[in-house]
Amino acid sequence: MMNNIWKICRQHMPWLLLLLGMDCAFILLLWLADIQALLALSSAIVLGTIILFSAVLTAVCLRDNRRQKAFLAFLNSPEDYQEQQLLRLSGAAESDMIRLLGAALRQNQQEYQLLKGRIYDYEDYVEAWAHEIKTPVSLLTMLLDNRRDDIPEHERRKLDYIRNRIQESVNQMLFYARLKSARKDYLLEAVLLSECMEDVLEDYRPLLEEKGFLINMDICDSVVLSDRRSLHFLLSQVISNCVKYCRDDIRPELSLSFIREGIYDSLTIRDNGIGVRSSDLPYIFEKGFTGDSGAGRKKATGMGLYLAKEIADDLKLLLEADSRWGKGFVMTIKFPVIN
Repeated sequence: MMNNIWKICRQHMPWLLLLLGMDCAFILLLWLADIQALLALSSAIVLGTIILFSAVLTAVCLRDNRRQKAFLAFLNSPEDYQEQQLLRLSGAAESDMIRLLGAALRQNQQEYQLLKGRIYDYEDYVEAWAHEIKTPVSLLTMLLDNRRDDIPEHERRKLDYIRNRIQESVNQMLFYARLKSARKDYLLEAVLLSECMEDVLEDYRPLLEEKGFLINMDICDSVVLSDRRSLHFLLSQVISNCVKYCRDDIRPELSLSFIREGIYDSLTIRDNGIGVRSSDLPYIFEKGFTGDSGAGRKKATGMGLYLAKEIADDLKLLLEADSRWGKGFVMTIKFPVIN
C-alpha cells in the first residue's frame, strides 16, 4: 500500500512543484505591490490561472487519449512492443498490472492459435472422411443400378433405404462442418432451378418410386442466383422430410411451384403427408428439435431443417414453413431478386 502511495506521489510531483512555484510568485507580487497595484493585477492573475489550468488540462487530456489508443492497440496485439508503448504512457502504479495483463493476453493468444489449428485440422479431416466415404456409397449405387433385376425387391428396397440414409448423413455432417467453419467457399452463380430440383429428385428416386409419389412440378426455366451445391443440399433436406413423413392411407403427392413476386422469387414445395402440429411449427428450425408429430420423428435427429435454415441464412434466402396436422406440409424458399 505504501509503495503505491509513494508511486502516485512521485507521478504527480511535477504538478505539485508547479503549484508551489505559482504560490511563491503570487506572494512575491503581493509583497512588492500596494493595494492599487493588487487590484490592477487581480484580473491578470485570474486570467493567467485560467490559461495555465486550461493548458494543463489539455495536456492531461492529450496524454489520456494517447494512453487509451495505446491500450486498445495493446489489447488487439499484446506484443512486447505494444506493451512498452503503453508502459511509457502509464504511471508507475499501473506498470505491474499492465505486465500481468500482457502475460495473460499472450498466453491466451497462444492457446487460441493452438485451438484454431486443431479446429482447422478437424475440419480438414471431416471433409476428407466425407469425401472418402462417398466412394463406397457410389459403388453401392452402381451395384444397385446394374444388378437391380438380380436382387429381390424386398432386399433392394432395404439397400436403397440404407444407401440413401448413409448419403444423407454424410451430407449433413459435411455441411454442418462447412457451416461452422471460418472458411466459407460459396460460389454464387446463376442456377437453373428445374435442373437442380431434378438432380435432387433423382437422388431420392428409389424411395419416391417405392412409396408411389405423384410429383407435380411447375418450375419451367426459372433461374436463381445461389450456390449450387448448398442449394442442392437445402432442397434435399426438404424433399427428405416429404418422403419420411408421408401418409400410408393415401397416395403421397409432391407439388413444386415457382412464382415471381416483388423483390423475391418463391419456390414452394408442398406435400400431403402427416404435417406438423401447430405447437411444433415455430420450433422446426431449431437444432435437435423433432417434435411429437408421429412415430417416425422419434428416430429423427432434428438436424435436417436446422441445417437448411443455417444455409438459407448464409445465402440470404428466406424459409417459410406452414402446416396443418394431418393435411400436409408446405415449405417456401424465397430468393432475393438481383438486378
